[in-house]
Amino acid sequence: MRTRVSDLLGVEFPILAFSHCRDVVAAVTNAGGFGVLGAVAHTPERLEVDLRWIAEQTRGRPFGVDLLLPQKYAGSERGGLDREAVRQLLPAEQQAFVDDILRRYQIPELPEHEREGMAARGGGMRVSPAGYEPLLDVAFAHRVRLIASALGPPPPSLIERAHEAGVVVAALAGARTHAERHKAAGVDLIVAQGTEAGGHTGEVSTMVLVPEVVDAVAPTPVLAAGGIARGRQIAAAMALGAEGVWCGSVWLTTEEAETHPTVKEKFLTASSQDTIRSRSLTGKPARMLRSAWTDEWEGPGAPSPLPMPLQSALVAEAQARIRRAANKPGTGGAELVNYFVGQVVGSLNQVKPARQVVLEMVQEYAEVVAAFAGQVAAST
Repeated sequence: MRTRVSDLLGVEFPILAFSHCRDVVAAVTNAGGFGVLGAVAHTPERLEVDLRWIAEQTRGRPFGVDLLLPQKYAGSERGGLDREAVRQLLPAEQQAFVDDILRRYQIPELPEHEREGMAARGGGMRVSPAGYEPLLDVAFAHRVRLIASALGPPPPSLIERAHEAGVVVAALAGARTHAERHKAAGVDLIVAQGTEAGGHTGEVSTMVLVPEVVDAVAPTPVLAAGGIARGRQIAAAMALGAEGVWCGSVWLTTEEAETHPTVKEKFLTASSQDTIRSRSLTGKPARMLRSAWTDEWEGPGAPSPLPMPLQSALVAEAQARIRRAANKPGTGGAELVNYFVGQVVGSLNQVKPARQVVLEMVQEYAEVVAAFAGQVAAST
């Protein structure tokens, strides 16, 4: 499965595994793929610990870091907002709506020490330069092989810094125009992410998007993302012109994943129709498991979600309370709890080690390629 992407990253298989869990990143990397740690919610201190651990576990094998670097978010014109400024911008209507959800579903308050811990960490995502630049300092200090921007073209200063350090820069695109902007900015690798994907995603399907992006940004290599969890889907992505794949949802049900047990059980029993694109967690459209939480925000009379990062700040403590209550009888935590996941969740019905997932992908891909070769040989 050798492509320009596998050569660029120095890996055996061009299978990039996005995960917030360091154990998944290490396991996939050790299996011959390329783990990418989602670090948008990390503090610099936690990122330092996680990257050091991954480096120890992978013994010199390459891996990457993914951050959210959006061009548009509330307060972007001022370089971001501090915690107090964010709190002042949360409208009373949305705050009352969240409080009402928690009351009706009988979600207990957090213990005081957990509330204080959230406040000390700042809560939410680090999407402004003041938030993500310290994370970049940590990442570059560990000589990661790749930095990925999940929202918008990476800032020119980041691209320049990465290239000076020999680090590959990737950016996710949900539309052809996004990919063209990424190429113009000078990224090395573009991830064409279809609407089937979990997390922040656009409206164009993977089958349509990948060849559009491949043609638009050639010769820049492209990864396919969205709806990819098996070797057959990798083969389809390669047939569309991609030179590798970017997978996220498939790792959420692995043995190593830190997915909340209640959420993991929901994933294992969900169908491909049980996801929704919702702004209810981050303020930007993101595909996640449908739950009572998303239903509440879609219901009649519900207020509009706030723009990023205000929505994340609005719901951060509520989500922590819901996760804590998800296993408690007498509460509606299990009904409300959810997480980002793609439509491929319908095929994630068994818990497996991440290494096994990688090797099964590669084996099935090889079988498909061999079958295609046999079909061609039979027709000549």
